[in-house]
Amino acid sequence: MKETITLNTQEQKRVMVLNRLLVGQLTAAEAAVLLKLSERQVRRLCAAYRKEGAAALAHGNRDRKPIQTISEEVRHQVIELATTTYAGCNYQHLRDLLAERDGIKLSRTSVRRILLAAGIGTPRRQRRRQHRRRRARYVQEGMLVQIDGSRHAWLEERGPWLCLIAAIDDATGKLAAAVFREEEDAAGYFLLVQQMLEQHGRPLALYHDRHGIFKQNSRATEADTLEEQLAGKQDPTQFGRLLEELEVTSIAARSPQAKGRVERLFGTLQERLVVQLRLAEAHTLEQANQVLTSYLPRFNAQFAVAPTQEGSAYRPLQETLRAEDLFCFTYLRIVAADNTISFAKQRLQLLPDAQRSSYARARVQVHEHFDGHLSVHLAGRCVATTEAPLETSTMRTRSGPRGGPDVSMASQTPSSAVVLLNTASTAELGESGACQADQSGASGKPAATHPWRKPWVKSQRTKSLDT
Repeated sequence: MKETITLNTQEQKRVMVLNRLLVGQLTAAEAAVLLKLSERQVRRLCAAYRKEGAAALAHGNRDRKPIQTISEEVRHQVIELATTTYAGCNYQHLRDLLAERDGIKLSRTSVRRILLAAGIGTPRRQRRRQHRRRRARYVQEGMLVQIDGSRHAWLEERGPWLCLIAAIDDATGKLAAAVFREEEDAAGYFLLVQQMLEQHGRPLALYHDRHGIFKQNSRATEADTLEEQLAGKQDPTQFGRLLEELEVTSIAARSPQAKGRVERLFGTLQERLVVQLRLAEAHTLEQANQVLTSYLPRFNAQFAVAPTQEGSAYRPLQETLRAEDLFCFTYLRIVAADNTISFAKQRLQLLPDAQRSSYARARVQVHEHFDGHLSVHLAGRCVATTEAPLETSTMRTRSGPRGGPDVSMASQTPSSAVVLLNTASTAELGESGACQADQSGASGKPAATHPWRKPWVKSQRTKSLDT
């Protein structure tokens, strides 16, 4: 016989029906309808009830521990890791880290239930839901890529604040390229596009905000060049010039919500990538980029989706273009008469070649490469250059008191000697000269008797006797 056990409501209902069945008040078919069971199951329950009593109606697994129950040891380990090593992770990210690094394989629901029971909520703030209609993805990979930068404490207190510049494909949600920079600058976006070009190719369009790196935010004015005034718009920025040469369409968003895919990307990375950088003990910009390079394939494998249309819209670089001529800053300069140009306190000497013996007055382009060296280009070809010799500084006399002509030459400084020579040469002119030394003094002003100081009187014209 089974031990005495408390029956629940359903089991008590079965006892009442079986008692009426045993005394003949109900048939097996009527009892089956009341209990929503088959007649065969009713007969089995009735036989067990006769033999063992009401305890036979209780489920056999009651008071038994389920085999899939999470042990208290695992629960304490999850809570400890969630509050120390993996502090700040959301439920899904914590579940992934536990399975990847600690071998604890749990569902997201189990992790959430364990943490909520311990009073640990999600660190992610829940915003009030608003009704929005999400834009449909582009159908093919490479048709549209969204780019943006996020300045954040990626290294937490271990290092400086960094800016993550990333590009996400609209059709697949795949991270096409990403790079850490100290600031959100044009050079960082150049490196981003270069990385994307090497790994995938040229996309059809880039979607970005209205930062001054991407486009000029003002119309042409009188202060612009003549070419800009005639065109009615300002010249493109350095990044805009890069997209024009790559034949990539530039699309500027009018609000952060318009490029929500890349904005949500940074929300995910600020939770996951920060933890990865912490686990890798990254402290510097170089270490952060190394961790980022190894993390990108894992991120894409987990979050990328299949595009609606197979294939890729990425295009290879044109054969007529060279990467070293594209990924650099270009500036216009006019060659001086001595075949030199000035750039950022540097002076380059253009050397003659078989094409031209002189480049004086030519309009050339100076390419400032990211490794620091400069190159000069004219009509699509690179001109040979070398460092020009420095110019001599202009000699000027020293300011201050100067000695008179009676002071000996041996006791004078070089600047005073120049003044004395000039004074002596002026004295040799006599009274017919411009200024005498003993009258002009050291200041070089004409004397009071100098003809320049005499008033000018207009001569009266005498009339002719013939008039």
